Amino acid sequence: MSQALPIDQDLFDLLVCPESRAPLKLVDGRLVSTDAASRRAYRIDQGIPVMLIEESQALSEGDWKLAMAGEGPIGAGVAAVQARHAQTR
Repeated sequence: MSQALPIDQDLFDLLVCPESRAPLKLVDGRLVSTDAASRRAYRIDQGIPVMLIEESQALSEGDWKLAMAGEGPIGAGVAAVQARHAQTR
């Protein structure tokens, strides 16, 4: 079962990890970088992603691998947003 996005779909697709520029995956209400080197997790406060590196949590390699192996959507990027909006015109 997929989890509901706590933020706007377009915003989710456009956001990337500010450290690695990698797409983000929604895992247990947090946005987790898909980059294996940085392994950053960003919290969402009342529907607002806190995308500050100094406010993020560096996950252990094991925790990051579990997050990547689990369910959760991954941001699809600018092309997905453009395609979604092209369909509504």
